[in-house]
Amino acid sequence: MTALPPVRPGDHAPGSPGWVVAQRPARNHVDPTKPHHSLLENERLASGEIALSAAIFLTNKECPWRCVMCDLWKNTLPGPTPPGAIPAQINYALDRLGRQAAQIKLYNSGSFFDPGAIPPQDYPAIAECVSFTRNLLVESHPRLVGARVQGLLDLLGDTRLEVAMGLETIHPEVVPRLNKGMTPAHFAIACEFLRKRGVAVRAFVLVNPPFLDALQARVWAVKSAAFAYQNGASAVSLIPTRRGNGALDLFEGRGDFCSPTLENLEEAFEAVLALGAGRAFADTWDLRPFSLCGACLETRTARLNEMNLSQKYFPRVECPQCAAAKRR
Repeated sequence: MTALPPVRPGDHAPGSPGWVVAQRPARNHVDPTKPHHSLLENERLASGEIALSAAIFLTNKECPWRCVMCDLWKNTLPGPTPPGAIPAQINYALDRLGRQAAQIKLYNSGSFFDPGAIPPQDYPAIAECVSFTRNLLVESHPRLVGARVQGLLDLLGDTRLEVAMGLETIHPEVVPRLNKGMTPAHFAIACEFLRKRGVAVRAFVLVNPPFLDALQARVWAVKSAAFAYQNGASAVSLIPTRRGNGALDLFEGRGDFCSPTLENLEEAFEAVLALGAGRAFADTWDLRPFSLCGACLETRTARLNEMNLSQKYFPRVECPQCAAAKRR
């Protein structure tokens, strides 16, 4: 496994890891005994079934990489996750959500297979916590996909494992500027490792990453999704890039980042769905920052959710206020 990259406190060139950390607002206070959020949602599974899914947002050590677009560190611990904390968080969430979900998503603001984030000695307890469900989804950086995957897989029994990885983009000039410490080749190698073990793959692709204009961003979102499918991903989730982490706000001010609009997300989602290569999902969590019109936000969000579940195209929402604004 490749050694984790150090963060050099003295490295403050714009876009560097040290500079990215220096731009951050304060981290939120979190409790290591509780997840910072959990919810129930419906999702279309690979089988085509619409099933109840429990999403648990774990509280753990942040990712060792310092991506310029990341804001997941806001709800993380400043140091390693204490042993026993993750099983306690999962049980805390499931005690409130119930244990009827066909799928559990363990979102971890980092990598499940980073031992500082999820202690490997907790794998048996985690497997016991989720033993009732059919599918378990965890997140990981592609370069951390390795022997620990097999260690978890051996404990899961009949529960099917899916690993979600951030591909973000395959644009050759943007990739090295994201500080993600990986290339599309690392993603492809991780996909091959997982597929050989019968593990499903999900890819996260950014809509409007930094260093691309809106038109280029849509084109490269589709190209990146196609790359993920070609390497065995059964699902691609399109994530609108959010300002607010400090670095992106400064990049936006100097013209290096174009915050996506709801229309940008719609266009990218429609194009990726039209590929017909696997499930495509639009991330619809809190789309208010991307909406230019409050009158149609709810109905446009509902349309995206229906498309997520059906995997079918639905006509765009016609909004009189948006139409009037375009005429002016």
